[in-house]
Amino acid sequence: MSLTLRTISREQHLAYIQSLPAASHMQVPGWADVKGEWRSESLGWFDKAGQIVGAGLVLYRQLPKIKRYLAYLPEGPVINWYSPNLRDWLEPMLAHLKQQGAFSVKMGPPVVIRRWDADAIKKGIADPDVKRLRDVEATFIEPRAFEVADQLRRMGWQQGEEEGAGFGDVQPRYVFQVPLEGRSLEDVHKGFNQLWRRNIKKAEKAGVEVVQGGYEDLPTWQHLYEITAERDKFRPRPLSYFQRMWTALNSEDPNRMRLYFAVHEGEAVAAATMLIVGGHVWYSYGASANHKREVRPSNAMQWRMLRDAYALGASVYDLRGIGDSLDESDHLFGLIQFKVGTGGQAAEYLGEWDFPLNKLLHKALDMYMSRR
Repeated sequence: MSLTLRTISREQHLAYIQSLPAASHMQVPGWADVKGEWRSESLGWFDKAGQIVGAGLVLYRQLPKIKRYLAYLPEGPVINWYSPNLRDWLEPMLAHLKQQGAFSVKMGPPVVIRRWDADAIKKGIADPDVKRLRDVEATFIEPRAFEVADQLRRMGWQQGEEEGAGFGDVQPRYVFQVPLEGRSLEDVHKGFNQLWRRNIKKAEKAGVEVVQGGYEDLPTWQHLYEITAERDKFRPRPLSYFQRMWTALNSEDPNRMRLYFAVHEGEAVAAATMLIVGGHVWYSYGASANHKREVRPSNAMQWRMLRDAYALGASVYDLRGIGDSLDESDHLFGLIQFKVGTGGQAAEYLGEWDFPLNKLLHKALDMYMSRR
């Protein structure tokens, strides 16, 4: 299979993404505008007939003081990952990125290795000997994913955390997803655990209303998000980030990003952002107030978002990252506990891979990142 690779226009890139059942929201051309501090480029793979068969959004981050770049393809590129000859896809990409001044390439193949259903995770949580998700027997294993990993290793790609190279995963390796394809909404609701169903009912009784907001409501979102950041001890992104995200993504596709609020007695007490690319819908950022938690606004909001995703014809509702720890004393445990209540499944991706084009600079960056 002979493939050629070249820079493509944003229009070509978007048209290709729109022709697919789904792709990561970090691989749409508009994502480049969200990440304004990186230089960006759209790449296209073409077959012999000149048809576009793959695309990738590359973000370039310049190294301090020198004109060399880290090239990053978050949750991409969007190619045929199960091709028996991945080399045909990735070698032209590496050659091109090297020409562009990249000293190292980082990518995140959108390939799932294993899945655990809610019952398997609950059993793991109940077993005192099990400390991590990876110690629980998977409900589903994708054998082709291991072939992808083997091909990458043979080509010289390295995996961050396991091989002492790279910068660790930037995007979550473990995510939680609710499959919607071929299911009725009633079936999805039945999949919730008792606590979730009770909380949805409680919110309804208390008069919690879930509404969609627009660009002008982002300051209300930001207020709740900053309260959440203080409570959960993380550094919040500024309002300007979400304003940029809204403008960039919705000017590309008017239904790419949505904003939801759970309102009780006229006050917004929880909020979330939602992203849509084809049949894949993500719950992207969430926030909630410190008070009125007893009216369960977050459960009500998730149920509304799930129903809306279903109405859009989505095949999956993605609750994004979870930790790997099933230990109740771990600070991330509450996240998996909350998400597992939806009756969905945890998925483990192949993780992020690095290719050092210049070993010396790659190592220098590695040391710099580990000291930060």
